[in-house]
Amino acid sequence: MKIDKLGLLILGLLTAASGVLVLQLITGSPPVNNPNYMPITNKVLKKAAFIVAYRDYRDQEYFIPKEIFEKAGVSVVTASSQNGIAVGVDGGEAAVDLLLSALRGSDYDAIVFIGGPGAIKYLDVADSYRVAKEAIIGRKVLGAICVAPIILANGGILDGKKATVWSGPMNKTAIDLIRAGGATYVEAAVISDGLIVTGNGPDASEEFAKKIVEMIKKQ
Repeated sequence: MKIDKLGLLILGLLTAASGVLVLQLITGSPPVNNPNYMPITNKVLKKAAFIVAYRDYRDQEYFIPKEIFEKAGVSVVTASSQNGIAVGVDGGEAAVDLLLSALRGSDYDAIVFIGGPGAIKYLDVADSYRVAKEAIIGRKVLGAICVAPIILANGGILDGKKATVWSGPMNKTAIDLIRAGGATYVEAAVISDGLIVTGNGPDASEEFAKKIVEMIKKQ
């Protein structure tokens, strides 16, 4: 069978390409001087679910952690009690990706309850307790910030755990409520106990988010 010069050239290129791919698969190293190199990776992307009040979540506690998570390569879905657009205290808007009733805590690397005045009104419900328990059973990271640790306490999640929560100079009700749920209150911006992370309010948003990301990366 005759093979012309063009055929030989094409055959040579295909053989070279096959050799490069095999080398890449074996070593995981980029071929030298190949501008078209695309790394092959089996890296599994991490994902988190943020649970927000449909109205009056604390904007800072949602948007700052979301940005930190996404920059760290952790994808974020937003869950709430209703479909549509959740609106924060300061007017920020968050598209709801998933109903709280459909959320499964074990499906994500982290479950995060966002605080704000609407958190207790909209989220202190049986579905929240269920999701939190699913996260714990599945050995996932569970976070709550501002007044949201009250939800975990009411769901029996903080029994025997150290935790922090929002409080004001003249209002210690939230502290009393998490203590009633069995938690040991710690006066700090952010506290972690096992796989549970709690933050005490908007000013703790950055530290809170970075701690959770750190824990996700270790899983």
